[in-house]
Amino acid sequence: MSTTPIWIKDPLAILAEGAARGVVVKDGRIAELVPAEAEPATADAAIYDASGHVVIPGLINTHHHFYQTLTRALPAAMDRELFPWLKALYPIWAKLTPEALDAAVTVAMAELMLSGCTTTTDHHYVFPAGLEDAVGIEVAAAKRLGIRVLLTRGSMNLSERDGGLPPDSVVQDEDTILADSERVVATYHERGPDAMVQIALAPCSPFSVTGSLMQKTADLADKLDVRLHTHLAETEDENRFCEAMFGCRPLDYLETHGWLGPRTWLAHGIFFNAEEMKRLGMAKTTITHCACSNQLLASGCCPVCEMEEAGVGIGLGVDGSASNDGSNLMQEVRAAFLLQRARYGVGRISHKDALRWATKGSAACVGRPELGEIAVGKAADLALFKLDELRFSGSGDPIAALVLCGAHRADRVMVGGRWTVIDGAIPGLDVGGLIDRHSAAAKSMRGG
Repeated sequence: MSTTPIWIKDPLAILAEGAARGVVVKDGRIAELVPAEAEPATADAAIYDASGHVVIPGLINTHHHFYQTLTRALPAAMDRELFPWLKALYPIWAKLTPEALDAAVTVAMAELMLSGCTTTTDHHYVFPAGLEDAVGIEVAAAKRLGIRVLLTRGSMNLSERDGGLPPDSVVQDEDTILADSERVVATYHERGPDAMVQIALAPCSPFSVTGSLMQKTADLADKLDVRLHTHLAETEDENRFCEAMFGCRPLDYLETHGWLGPRTWLAHGIFFNAEEMKRLGMAKTTITHCACSNQLLASGCCPVCEMEEAGVGIGLGVDGSASNDGSNLMQEVRAAFLLQRARYGVGRISHKDALRWATKGSAACVGRPELGEIAVGKAADLALFKLDELRFSGSGDPIAALVLCGAHRADRVMVGGRWTVIDGAIPGLDVGGLIDRHSAAAKSMRGG
């Protein structure tokens, strides 16, 4: 359906070449870049005055666990590394209800949108009794808020009694998982460059699913032409677990079961060796860097420079709110920049690298080349930030200021040509009521 074109006019700064006077948006896409000292060729465009805004591509979050917003800063899980952290949290996550999940995913998506995020993934793999329609709950929330999503039908079928980490109450059997995976794709997955809801398949990790499920999930993803996602190479414990249980390293295990290829993106990727990085690059498998989570759990640091030199695409993810304790993707950009600058030094990492990971790099992770860039023909997914807070006072470079001075909140966000955040708020969202509902659900789950 045709819409009135919008000229986002004369931005304070814009992360695009040849667009000093802004962009024209029409029918959900970037129709025109307006260079310095020029006027749009598009006739009758409505004007949005962006002279007080820095305009960047909408940020893309490529790894999250929405339900974990219910277990932030939980004393039982604090100051633990990954495996004991998981063991402390699984019994609480087993208490998830449809009402609690709806509150959790709404909180996570709203936080992301307010930070300038236009597309997000979610990795939901906990399906206690009564929560069989978890993905449907997430789809409904995304449609209410207007955010673009790639939701994953996660899975676990290897419980404690089988040598895995999760309790029996949150795992499902292989046949149930595969049948529901096919149902979820058939019901919700949209195709094409304008898709707002897509589905991927995502066994939780090598230590929570069987090899049979890994292989059959890869086969199903190939049959249905959807993407694959899992955690990999997050800790040395994982390497030792895989070597003890499967007799090989995690990447070898993945490749053996048909996962090493361009439809796969992996969360973390901290402990790959040089040969493994080359294999990832050759396979066009991408990696999500989760800087805040990796620091909180003391997991390590993703070797982004070596990865990119090996041809591996890098995106960014906030990861679960139980290991990040927030869902702010612009803050994740800053965290990734600082972590990697500390690792590699001034000459190899700039603020532009971190912004690139969160936009074009993340678009590659989710298989959406039409996202993550301000260019003619790309989706009109944009984030606009003001620099009128104390934190920005005295800044010289407006785009660098977003990262270096620590932007927290977008003033405007556009998804597919439609404003989803206006004046730093999501239209129609009762934030106070949401906080009350979410807090009550969190309290009930932890038994407080």
